[in-house]
Amino acid sequence: MVEKVFRWILTLVGLVLGYAVAEILIKLDAVNRFIVSGVYHLGFIALLMIFLGIIFYVISPYIIRLIFKVIEMLEVPIQKIPTNDVILAVLGLIIGLIIANLLVSPFSKFLTGSTILSVIASAVTLILNIVFAILGIDITLKKKEELYNVFTFLKRFSKDKKGKSESKIGISQPKILDTSVIIDGRILDILKTGFLEGPILIPSFVLEELRHIADSSDNLKRARGRRGLDILNSIQKEVSLKVEIIEKDFDNIQEVDSKLLKLCQLYNGKIITNDFNLNKVAEVQGVPVLNINELANAVKPIVIPGEEMHIHIIKDGKEAGQGVAYLDDGTMIVVEGGKKHVGEAVNVVVTSVLQTAAGRMIFAKLKNVS
Repeated sequence: MVEKVFRWILTLVGLVLGYAVAEILIKLDAVNRFIVSGVYHLGFIALLMIFLGIIFYVISPYIIRLIFKVIEMLEVPIQKIPTNDVILAVLGLIIGLIIANLLVSPFSKFLTGSTILSVIASAVTLILNIVFAILGIDITLKKKEELYNVFTFLKRFSKDKKGKSESKIGISQPKILDTSVIIDGRILDILKTGFLEGPILIPSFVLEELRHIADSSDNLKRARGRRGLDILNSIQKEVSLKVEIIEKDFDNIQEVDSKLLKLCQLYNGKIITNDFNLNKVAEVQGVPVLNINELANAVKPIVIPGEEMHIHIIKDGKEAGQGVAYLDDGTMIVVEGGKKHVGEAVNVVVTSVLQTAAGRMIFAKLKNVS
């Protein structure tokens, strides 16, 4: 059906082109020596229109196939371009064409005095339109990060003007998951509890990194990668929050952590991670981070110096005479003088608690031992 419509459109183009060519030939007196004016001119015009219409009708299938091939060749690379970039490129194209025509319009009336000047004016107009169109596209794509930040600022500014009552129920900041927190798996249980608000964003480059890990020749890495993909699948199916795969990528940035930070700034979101180094770099760059390890430490039972505990010492400590035990949540307890009680259940008294981003350590001594 589409090919038939195109074929009749091209036939119509041939008819119009035949009319235009006939008019030009008549005005140039190219055919007046062969035919006289009047009805013969109309016959000449009709004959040329029918002639070119038939030609275009005959060759239209080849033209249509050529057009479809060109479209197919352009479609593949265009589909790889993010939608935001396409919109910005079109915006830059429009701005460039507007500027070019604004520059040309004041001089156009001075360049229409003769045929030569008209040709020059047309050529200059065409060149300026092409140059400024390319400049518009190039500048908007190179400055796209700044433009994204401007749009983000405008969105935030418009939200701030709506008032306090409306802002309280507004859309929350997006939460962006990194590779480590997906493999870790605890994020699934946290999201199920409803303590976090969405949307949850999963960058395509994080998904690609998980695929590479899952395809690794190393058994441990392969298991971790497949676990991450399973967790991701469970998040998409079991979590009530909006979960979205973001196709945005940064070709000029190689490291995944740097891409995450850039994406977080772009979407005005927060990174969810348990990577200590990423957490520190994000703090330096002013990017908000939700660290799963810090959350786990925050919800552990509070232990204060002087509190008594009944524990089971399972191994020697690093220092001489020390023994090591663990709570049910994995918290390590270092017991002074506990080496000789390895394998035994003993009562201890907490002496101090060391809190770090990596976890919590409890130091204790045996009860009734001075």
